This record gives sequence, C-alpha cells and structure tokens, in this order.
Amino acid sequence: MKLDGFSGRGALVTGGARGIGREIAERLRDLGAQVAVGDLTVPEIPGCIGIQMDVTNEESVRVGVQQARAAVGSIDILVLNAGIFVIEPFEETSLESWQKSIAVNLTGAFLVAREVLPAMREAGYGRVVSVGSSAGITGGAKSVAAYGASKAGVMALAKAIASEYAPHGVTSNAIAPTLIETDMVKGMPDMAARIPIGRLGQPAEVADLVAFLCSAHAGFITGAVVDINGGFLIR
Repeated sequence: MKLDGFSGRGALVTGGARGIGREIAERLRDLGAQVAVGDLTVPEIPGCIGIQMDVTNEESVRVGVQQARAAVGSIDILVLNAGIFVIEPFEETSLESWQKSIAVNLTGAFLVAREVLPAMREAGYGRVVSVGSSAGITGGAKSVAAYGASKAGVMALAKAIASEYAPHGVTSNAIAPTLIETDMVKGMPDMAARIPIGRLGQPAEVADLVAFLCSAHAGFITGAVVDINGGFLIR
C-alpha cells in the first residue's frame, strides 16, 4: 500500500542531517512532501531544503521555522527528531551536562512545536511525530539518566500536544525506538544479542513508522507512544 496524504504538504524534520532524521526526511520527500530539514549545520539532502537551526535557541528556532515556511509553504508535518545521547555515570553527571541533554532533547522539541502548532491549529490539520526512546520508558541502560529523563519528557509532551490539539485536526504521537543501527550504536558490542528478533533495527524501518503516522491513514491515531524495538521491550 502506498501511503497517501503527502502531496502538497510541507514538512519540517529537526536533527535531520544524518542517521534516523535523514532517513525520515528522505522518506517524506519520496512520498511527495516538500521537506525542510533543520540541523546545527545546513543539511545537504537532495530534494530537501536545508535549514540551519539550533533547537536550544529560541531565536534560531523562530528564524528557522520562518525559513522553512518560506521554502515549503505551510508546515503540515513536523517531526521532532533532534537529540543527543550522552553516556555518563549518574554521580559523574554535571549540572551542565544534565541541562544540555534536557535542552536539546526536550526543550528543543517544545520550542519547535510551540512555533509550528499555532498555524496547524488555524489550518485545521497537522501531523506531529516526536522521536522518543525506550529509555524514556525503562530509564535505559546504566549511565544514561539524562537521556532517559529527557526522552520520557518528549513522550509526555507528545501526549500533552495530542490532548490539546485533537479538536483542531492535529494529531501528535511519539515513537520509542531501541537499538537502531546508527553510528551511535555501531560502537556498542553484542547489541543484537539483546534483541529477541536477533538483529538491530534499521533507520529505514523507523522512517516507515514515522511516515505512516504522518500519513492520511493515521488520522484516528493520536496520543500514542509506538514501540519499535524488535521485542526488546514488550509491555
């Protein structure tokens, strides 16, 4: 089944220069959306519009969203993907390091969504997908307290947006991936052995899920956190 609902739609993907974010941007582009991609340095993705955006900076977000609208028209699809992953023992986590994880992973999602949602509400249509993590459900493996806490916040934020904006035609969902084969995971030994399905997940599989949640077929799904983890977390 080919997914519908992308022709004539504008999309913004944050943290889309590489990895899962880039895969999502390319998938939305291939489905017919006009896609702007925000990151700290201007992403270069064929067929997409690169936008310099620091999600921790309110003015950078405001300007970046304006540039995205100028390039793709209305932002009908928003994928909140920007994030960092820091491994630190809890007692060695400085306040500065803690605040950086929260600023990028959680406050960044809030700032971008706050800038985009009013126009979605006025238009009576929108799709918002936030990239969480199973670490936001379980607390994660050892030494990722800031990451787990920030991702729990991202998924709660997605639910709060869903509750408030559902009457205005805007859906908001989160995904909770685990052990996807990106540069972040490649350096960790024996990760596939921890997954019941026997392999790491692929960025393309995450992009497939995000695309469905952004499509016309997902209009009755909102406020959900969708696991994509190969059976790593069954609940």
